[in-house]
Amino acid sequence: MNMEASTVLAPPVPRTLAETRLLPVMVRDILLKTMFRSNAAVISELGPRLCLPPALTQEIIDAARREKLVEAMGTLHAGSGAEASYQLTEAGKARALDALSQSEYYGALPIPLDVYREQVARQSIRNAAITRQQLLSAMGHLILPDKLIDNLGPAVGSGRSILMYGPPGNGKSSISNGIRDALGDQIYVPRAIEYAGQVITVYDPVVHSAVEIRPDDPAALRRTARFDARYILCQRPAVITGGELSLPMLDLTYNANARTYQAPLQLKSTGGIFIVDDLGRQEDHPQSIINRWIVPLEESKDILALQSGEKFEVPFDTLVIFSTNFHPNKIFDRAALRRIFYKIRIDGPSQQDFLKIFALVAKKKKIPLDEATLMHLLKNKYPTIDNVYANYQPVFLIDQMISICDFEGIPYQMTPELADRAWSNMFVEESEVTH
Repeated sequence: MNMEASTVLAPPVPRTLAETRLLPVMVRDILLKTMFRSNAAVISELGPRLCLPPALTQEIIDAARREKLVEAMGTLHAGSGAEASYQLTEAGKARALDALSQSEYYGALPIPLDVYREQVARQSIRNAAITRQQLLSAMGHLILPDKLIDNLGPAVGSGRSILMYGPPGNGKSSISNGIRDALGDQIYVPRAIEYAGQVITVYDPVVHSAVEIRPDDPAALRRTARFDARYILCQRPAVITGGELSLPMLDLTYNANARTYQAPLQLKSTGGIFIVDDLGRQEDHPQSIINRWIVPLEESKDILALQSGEKFEVPFDTLVIFSTNFHPNKIFDRAALRRIFYKIRIDGPSQQDFLKIFALVAKKKKIPLDEATLMHLLKNKYPTIDNVYANYQPVFLIDQMISICDFEGIPYQMTPELADRAWSNMFVEESEVTH
């Protein structure tokens, strides 16, 4: 994980409750729900749960005390040292239960959507400069033609949409992952955002990789200590979907039990990349999937809907990468293709690059290269498939030969006979199966 400091502007720590830009009633209710659900009773416990500085936490407590919803306890809370401790009054418990019946959300105060838009602009994916060396370093394990890097670099640097297409097994998925690794820097992801009084959780540990600050690195602590704790410093996110992607996954998810919303995948990927792998394998037609992205791709905004049917705009700041084994003209109309900024064909390797890949894989798998076996493949096997090479084939053939060696109880080796046995598993014979 890249532990360098984030180069984007950090969200400032709110100095007053007004700077949170949340309604005082929402702030108060989240405090009451947090006290009710967590039994936190002192400022040093409540502040981290609300993700607020101690002074602001104290200010919320004092306001709740004036409303007789919270009271100071007669004795110090166990283990609290010199801290005063607090508890909910009967009125406070009743108000907490009423608030929980409307929404189970408690803990970190959410970020108002308008405030979040400002942070998205500060850390836009389009500001994430990427160099040729960064791209090459992230894809150093791949053998790629220079022309591909020439086309890929500007596409990634623009932060606009990319369509990668070509025959299967040539590394489109690996290239997508390499792009993700090449970005490498960090952004601030909100734990939750708020719109029209509704809370939408955004941070997802499955999607987001939080940056851990090493306690023995004073410089790192200085760099990152002063930002709004309602955000989490993360690597630029990468959401990867494949054949399981469906259009409902791009809508808000409402939890009827908790009465809160969860951000859809593309909102979670804000500031990062969204990879749609194996486009054309989903239940929804590729044209329908592209149509869903037209407004976001053209206007840098997405439109979501609440349970009530109310629609609202959220920022769309994501590098979308579509990857397909189908020719684009067969699955999209021209209008859809026009909206994808870069179309990059990923072909199979040349014979020379195929041999380089084969040698690299053999070295990694610790199986000795055998010239006779390679010549057998090139002269006798590949002509039967019109000398069409694919990036996956060296790994497939070598893994097959290793499995055979393990089964036969012989040292790892390559022979024409072993290559024939491996080859027979790479393709299905063109013959009818009798039922």
